[in-house]
Amino acid sequence: MNNDIPSARTAAPLSESAGDGQLAAPPPVLSIAEAEALARDYFDLRGAASPLTSERDANFRIRNDRGSYVLKIANPAEAALVTNLQTMALLHIERIDPTLPVQRVLRSIHGRHEEILRDAEGRPMVLRLFSYLEGEPLATVARTAAQRRAIGTALARLGLALRDLKHPAADHELVWDIKHASRLRQYLPYIEGDDRRALVERVITAFDNHVRPVMPSLRWQFVHSDLNPSNVLVKKDQTDEVAGILDFGDMVHTPLVNDLAVAASYQLGQEGNPLADAGDFIQAYHETNPLTATELDLLYDLIAARMATTACITSWRAARYPENRDYILRNAPRAWAGLKAFADMPREQAQDCLHRLCGA
Repeated sequence: MNNDIPSARTAAPLSESAGDGQLAAPPPVLSIAEAEALARDYFDLRGAASPLTSERDANFRIRNDRGSYVLKIANPAEAALVTNLQTMALLHIERIDPTLPVQRVLRSIHGRHEEILRDAEGRPMVLRLFSYLEGEPLATVARTAAQRRAIGTALARLGLALRDLKHPAADHELVWDIKHASRLRQYLPYIEGDDRRALVERVITAFDNHVRPVMPSLRWQFVHSDLNPSNVLVKKDQTDEVAGILDFGDMVHTPLVNDLAVAASYQLGQEGNPLADAGDFIQAYHETNPLTATELDLLYDLIAARMATTACITSWRAARYPENRDYILRNAPRAWAGLKAFADMPREQAQDCLHRLCGA
């Protein structure tokens, strides 16, 4: 079987000297007919394809009488080793904690979990087929304390399941990884407004002063690193229960507490104490995967670092890809609101709140 797909197209990337190469590369462009042919030829799967929204990859939902599946063609700018990390992580989770609601990676007709295609320029692209998880995106439903606790428990279980994962992509760097928060200064010119730039600069300085000196001593492992509301599904008939954790495309080897900080940044309250709502989520996480005193001390700084990362990178990407601006900026308003609320909350007060929540 010929692995080349001459009709698979990739738009010319924009030049960006200060950005991450993969983020600057637009996703592959394939037609519905091409997606259906790939599903048929590589997985003996016949069905109707429909495109799914994605920033970096080409994703399609394939439906037939047996159910739904997700066909994913990885961005050619992503190293095959990094794509394989995501594949191996899902297989590892399936072995360690098979009841965790994550997608399953399905084998091709050749018995492989990954197949290699080539775009019009000859660059390799990884083709995979996943199970489809039913549920409602967290972003579309009302939030509750029980729901936040369920998500916190699910993320803690995910961290425990990935704790012993080993993979040669441990040195993979991603600009979204908040261990690189010091690098955010390169994106400041893309932020509109002096007040907003000042908020981000304050976060970067706090990160340099409080987090960087102790980061080597923290617990490091592979983590999901992007539990935003678009990557969590809840059950349609019971929205307090988690139905799925999606998109392992931002997996990195980083301090474990960074994973919690990323997810907590999307659980903050919009009025008053920003940690009031997130407290349910953090407390439930801690009950399943206990945090150390040092991790609790740094959590305020790390949550702020994630919000600053979201603000910076989305500002940059929206400027570079205005046609996809609405999708890119979907989480930016919450990040800016959180940064403002954190700026009004003394660090020591936040630390005391977090320690009390976790009984430390």
